[in-house]
Amino acid sequence: MENFKAYLILLIAVILGTAANGFAKSAQGFTLLIPTILTAIFIVGCMYTLSIVMKTIPVGVTYASFAGLCIIATIFVGIVKFNQMPDMFTIIGMLLIISGVLIVNLVGKTS
Repeated sequence: MENFKAYLILLIAVILGTAANGFAKSAQGFTLLIPTILTAIFIVGCMYTLSIVMKTIPVGVTYASFAGLCIIATIFVGIVKFNQMPDMFTIIGMLLIISGVLIVNLVGKTS
C-alpha cells in the first residue's frame, strides 16, 4: 500500500476514533444503549483501519499520529458539541501536539 493511501486510511481512523470519543461522552458511563452501541461500532472500525495502516506505516508513527490527531479532533468536538472551551494551556498543548505529529511524520525516520 502506498503512503498516500495509508495516510488517507489513517485519517478515516482518526474520524472513527473521534466519533467514538464523542459517543462515549454521550453514553454517560455506558448507561444509554444507543450511544454505547455507536461507541463500540466506531471503536472497532477505528482499530480495524489502524491495523490496515500499520501494514505500511510503522506502528509507533501510526499510533503517535493517530493519538495526536484524535486528541485535537476530540477537543474540537468538545467545543462544538459540548460547549467545552479550552483554556490557554490547552491551546498551547494542542499546538505542541500538532508540532509533534508533524515532526514525527515529516522529519522522523523509522525503519
